[in-house]
Amino acid sequence: MRVDFAAVQVHYSRMIKRAVTLAAAMSAVLVTSPLMAALPKGAKAPAITTSGALAGKTFTFTLGKALEKGPVVLYFFPKAFTQGCTLEARAFAEAMPEFRAAGAQVVGLSADDMETLKKFSTEECRDAFPVAMADSRTIEAYDVAFERDGKDTGMSDRTSYVIAPDGTITMVHSELDWRNHVRMTLDAVKALKKS
Repeated sequence: MRVDFAAVQVHYSRMIKRAVTLAAAMSAVLVTSPLMAALPKGAKAPAITTSGALAGKTFTFTLGKALEKGPVVLYFFPKAFTQGCTLEARAFAEAMPEFRAAGAQVVGLSADDMETLKKFSTEECRDAFPVAMADSRTIEAYDVAFERDGKDTGMSDRTSYVIAPDGTITMVHSELDWRNHVRMTLDAVKALKKS
C-alpha cells in the first residue's frame, strides 16, 4: 500500500487552518461581548439623580420622584446614534402610548454627554420619552459596565430594568440585541398594573 504523504499533509494542513479559524472566531466573540451581570430581580434599585433631556430640553431626573408617579422602565444603552441604540429608541418611542396606558415612565440611560442626548431625545426618541446621563457611579451601581478585551469602555451595556413604585426591581433583561427589550419591559409593566 502506497501512502501519498503530500495529500495527507495537505489534508492535515486544511484541518489545522479550520481549527485555528474557528478558535479565532470564538475568541473574538468572547472578547468583544460585555459581561452581562446586572442587578437581580427583587433587588432595590439604587438611587439616581442626574441630568436628562426630553424633546431637546434639559431637566433633572430623580428616580425616587419618578417612582412616586408609578413604575419606571430604566433602560441602559451603550451609545447614542449607533445602529442598535437608534432602533431601540425608535421602538420605545412607538410603544410609549402602551407604556403610558400601563402607568409607566420610560427613561433611557447612557454615558453620552448632554449635547448628544439632547439631539438623540429629539431625533431618535422622537420627543416621546427622556434620556439621561449615566455616570460611572450609576453604571457601577446598576452593574451594567460594558467591557471589551477585559477593559472598561466607559459605556453601559444594554440592560433594561422595570422598577416598581416601592423601588423593587421586578424585571431585568440584559442582552446586546435590542429587539426584546421593549416587548419584555412592556409585558412586565402590564403585569405590574394587573397586580
